[in-house]
Amino acid sequence: MSLHPARPRAAGTAAEPPATPAPAEQAEAPAATRPHPVIDWRLKFLLLAVVWGTSFMFIGLAGEYLPPIQITLGRMLTGLIPLAGFLLLRGGSLPRDPRSWLHLSVTAFFLNVVPFTLFGYAGQLIPSALNGICNAATPLFVLLFSLLLLPDERPTRMRLAGLLVGFAGVLVVFGVWTGFAGAGAGGMLMAVGATVCYGVGTPYLRRFVAGAGHSSLELATAQLLTGTVQISIAALLFTDAPAALPLPVIAAVASLGALGTGVAYVLQYAVIREAGATVASTVTYLVPVVAIGAGVLLLDEHLAWNEPLGALIVITGAALAQYRRRRSKAAVPTGDRP
Repeated sequence: MSLHPARPRAAGTAAEPPATPAPAEQAEAPAATRPHPVIDWRLKFLLLAVVWGTSFMFIGLAGEYLPPIQITLGRMLTGLIPLAGFLLLRGGSLPRDPRSWLHLSVTAFFLNVVPFTLFGYAGQLIPSALNGICNAATPLFVLLFSLLLLPDERPTRMRLAGLLVGFAGVLVVFGVWTGFAGAGAGGMLMAVGATVCYGVGTPYLRRFVAGAGHSSLELATAQLLTGTVQISIAALLFTDAPAALPLPVIAAVASLGALGTGVAYVLQYAVIREAGATVASTVTYLVPVVAIGAGVLLLDEHLAWNEPLGALIVITGAALAQYRRRRSKAAVPTGDRP
């Protein structure tokens, strides 16, 4: 899960796409009025990268016993519970407008239900590290579909260059010179398909959900609620109850939901509030690094030389695509973010 600010930005994990617009684009309070945090935002930033980066490892572990649809159900349900509890403690409320629930259902479909399930299927065919590498393409598809769907998003030379570089990196990850064949290519296509869903869902979220008049926590909880209903119906129709649920599988699914959705939401919210949206968005660049490290060191996975190289190219392209030239202070209107 992840939690998107009002403007499209890098997704946290594909394992956990941003679910709702966090208050990243709201004017930041003056430093003098902010309470001093108990834990430095840099540590929260690193914890967020670790949580999202290791999500692919947990997907692979859970996939040894559960079908992807049930993994998605488990992670969304265990992610919904802490968010709902947090919302209750803060005295928040869910939207009441039927139109808002309709848009939230569409958002959950593209940002949770389909990509979570696709990553689950991909995890059965490719190493978790490679799953995380494919997720690095998320910011590229977010920008591509934002340029196509949002009238206020304008293409620039730097953005277009970043898209070209990033997609070239995707081709390197695939090893196109070897051809597209086998389970590995199928798994990577599913993982990339999940990032395409993030690309579609993020501008939709910004256009139809971000201005709904509710807090990020309220929208995130409502989004997960609608997504949980959707995936529950799919699980009832297309899967059977598991014969057994070993403790490691339960722990993996709970980690995906409670940590990757619930705790990650709180961490991301804190980093955005304390360090700003731009700094928070760069967590995307650390997620594939953590995914590779977890897969290689903890699961003894092996990668071909082109896969980490392609990930580096993809990250470079994403960084170029998100680059915005800083304007002079005199040119920045009051209250605008540079």
